Amino acid sequence: MITDTHTHLYSEQFDEDRQAMMQRALDAGVSRFFIPAIDSSYTERMLDLENKYPNDVFLMMGLHPTSVKENYKEELALVKEWIDKRNFYAIGEIGIDLFWDKTFLPQQQEAFRTQIQWAKEKKLPIVIHCRDAFDEIFEILESEKSDDLRGIFHCFTGTLAQAKKAISYNMKLGIGGVATFKNGKIDKFLNEIDIKQIVLETDSPYLAPTPYRGKRNESSYITQVVDKLVAIYELTFEEIAEITTQNSKDIFGI
Repeated sequence: MITDTHTHLYSEQFDEDRQAMMQRALDAGVSRFFIPAIDSSYTERMLDLENKYPNDVFLMMGLHPTSVKENYKEELALVKEWIDKRNFYAIGEIGIDLFWDKTFLPQQQEAFRTQIQWAKEKKLPIVIHCRDAFDEIFEILESEKSDDLRGIFHCFTGTLAQAKKAISYNMKLGIGGVATFKNGKIDKFLNEIDIKQIVLETDSPYLAPTPYRGKRNESSYITQVVDKLVAIYELTFEEIAEITTQNSKDIFGI
């Protein structure tokens, strides 16, 4: 059993062939799909997906940092409304993204901190989106660290030192297609990170692994990531699948 801890299966990019794409993933041994939120414009799509695949799909709720704009307080209020009225498996994806735009950095910081506090209140893990913002993310994690703080550093692309720092805050590292890239860099030090600190993800439809790089990603391609970890950790395919799925159960509680 393989767990994809981060996949946007509700994306418009799957509208033409979602059922076939899901079947390919199930056939490849992927039977747990954790679905991150972006903003309120995708909530109905997420709920529809859960209705269609109730045994395989597990939803998160949160406000993505690139969706933190002038109306971020209204969006945050909707996140709070949802997590108060039904069960989710994580608060995510949340964090800070300074790649596209630094205009709303203070608002991103406030939204990140607020959602971390809600996660701790609800005893839920967080799923962190970090782009060009390790220092800003770590500053907030440091101020919010507690026994109740846990989660996943999604699409980890940092250095070995940053990996160790993320793990020190009870975060697992989300490893996906980047590990298969020639210039991805993280494959050079992953063997220095305990496999118990790693979960698998695709971030589909984004970041397709080699040999599909540049094309639409999908959950079945996670097997390419497993193959890469087999080479790095010198474990079998089955062992990688079993250990990383157990790690995901430790985080999500299911």
